[in-house]
Amino acid sequence: MQPFHLALPIDDLESSRSFYAGLLGCPVGRESELWIDFDFFGHQLSLHVAKAAARQVQTNPVDGDDVPVRHFGVVLEWQAWGALSERLARAGVPFRIQPHVRFQGEVGEQATFFITDPSGNDLEFKAFRDPARLFAR
Repeated sequence: MQPFHLALPIDDLESSRSFYAGLLGCPVGRESELWIDFDFFGHQLSLHVAKAAARQVQTNPVDGDDVPVRHFGVVLEWQAWGALSERLARAGVPFRIQPHVRFQGEVGEQATFFITDPSGNDLEFKAFRDPARLFAR
């Protein structure tokens, strides 16, 4: 599978570096005074300083949670997801949506949690109990 590339607005480089490289452990790639690239779990994440970017957050209900419509994330292996959620909890990171399993017993059963970066970008980390069901209906 080929990695994706995603570019997002941020308020400043240093708080983003602390969050993505420090907290999440994402290696830093190329950078300049106005942008920085990260290896986001094998994908290229480019963060660009754009302080005037809109921060309006709309949500939709999904299995009892108010999920931010604009978000991105990664699908991890079940154990890696658990380890990351525990590490973030121990670090005192506030969860926008607490770690839990949704759609229990259904085709799309998945573990999920949401966090928000320092610039207001929402991230979802999920894991499927059966990874082959990622796109199953």
